[in-house]
Amino acid sequence: MPTIQVRCYGELNDFLPAPRRQRAFSHTFSVRGSVKDALESLGIPHPEIDLILVNGEPVGFGRILAHGDRVAAFPLFRRLDVTGTSPVHVPASQVPRFALDGHLGRLARYLRLLGFDAAHQVQADDEPLAARAAAEDRILLTRDLDLLKRRVVRRGYRVRSTDPRRQLAEVVRHFDLAGRFAPFTRCLACGDTLLAAAPAEVASQLPPGVVGRYPAYQRCPGCGRIYWPGSHHRRLRALVEWAQEVAGHTSP
Repeated sequence: MPTIQVRCYGELNDFLPAPRRQRAFSHTFSVRGSVKDALESLGIPHPEIDLILVNGEPVGFGRILAHGDRVAAFPLFRRLDVTGTSPVHVPASQVPRFALDGHLGRLARYLRLLGFDAAHQVQADDEPLAARAAAEDRILLTRDLDLLKRRVVRRGYRVRSTDPRRQLAEVVRHFDLAGRFAPFTRCLACGDTLLAAAPAEVASQLPPGVVGRYPAYQRCPGCGRIYWPGSHHRRLRALVEWAQEVAGHTSP
């Protein structure tokens, strides 16, 4: 049967078993297919691949493999622009927007806290979620490899950790979000952009002990929630400061 040599670099090794990490290995296949098919059969989702070389030449996902081909796959380049060099490279969005699967609700709230557009629904089927991410040019965040491998998905990342704070650190570092934070500008519940509101405008919606206590409030035009710098604000501010520190230590 046809056999190729594969070498994966950087974060792509996360998807491989230990004996295949950081080294070249042989991969045998029974049905002739594309380099995308071969890499995804190894567990590597195509949205995390930024450059593919076959026999030293940059190729697209549709390149059909032959016996003896040498395949090298590279993850997202953060400091090197491969636009025009890599046929699989998707240029970074000027303003990153995200779509998260139903299991990443806490991460969605954290991203909104930092000011990012993070679409999330608890009950969201894979097909419409992938379609929305593609149609709205959103980065799909998920722990579901099958979801990330859907052909329609162009931008995406498989969140490695199960801890929400570590998940946030992953996303901030992977997408180099330093300098893009706009904390306390989005509704944590629905993600809409908050509007300033005078005390008199929202007095009827506030708990008795909060009315008139603060000079200004924020109102969500989407779901109607009211925000004010109460005791919870200190905890959220600490999380923002932690995320800013994390963003200052991004990978090269």
